[in-house]
Amino acid sequence: MNVSDEYCTLITRGESLFKDKGSKFFGYAFPVADEEEVKTLLEEVKVQHPKARHHCYAYRLGYTGENYRANDDGEPSGSAGKPILNTLLSAEATFALVIVVRYFGGTLLGVPGLIHAYKEAAAEALQAAEKEIRTMNTLVRIDYDFDQTNAVMQLIRKLGLTVKEQIFEERCGIWVEVRNAYIEKIREELKDYWTIRVTVA
Repeated sequence: MNVSDEYCTLITRGESLFKDKGSKFFGYAFPVADEEEVKTLLEEVKVQHPKARHHCYAYRLGYTGENYRANDDGEPSGSAGKPILNTLLSAEATFALVIVVRYFGGTLLGVPGLIHAYKEAAAEALQAAEKEIRTMNTLVRIDYDFDQTNAVMQLIRKLGLTVKEQIFEERCGIWVEVRNAYIEKIREELKDYWTIRVTVA
């Protein structure tokens, strides 16, 4: 993705199972909106796997994935959470959570083995989830006089904007959703009706 206002996210869940020397690694990939949803899904997976020794995870939030966390949940430092996070980075996925649940099989894998297993389980879960490229959008209000309604509506149709709300006060107003990369173009097209009220969605 080279476009600055695009981001990749998950739109379905994904699951995987990776086995190594008797140990089982169950991977789960989820689309998430915020940290509260992360906590809820983590509890959901813990209920599903109450006897597992480790529930390791990583998530990325924010359009650029700027809010992130990785957790080893008792595994050697850097052997679980970081490999899971790296799979999210490789997939360029944000607003996403990956949890990998481990059942110990009796044979120690060592740190390199753990890193490989957590990475594989996470990558396979992400691969199983459906992804979508979305755009960062801004809500923009356009104010205009009643007799300008047709002209404004024609421009909105021409530019393919999504109308979110219409307001009928002293002047008419309309909230439209605009892709960030197109805001300056929209501003130029609608300069006769433009208001300085611009609110980020």
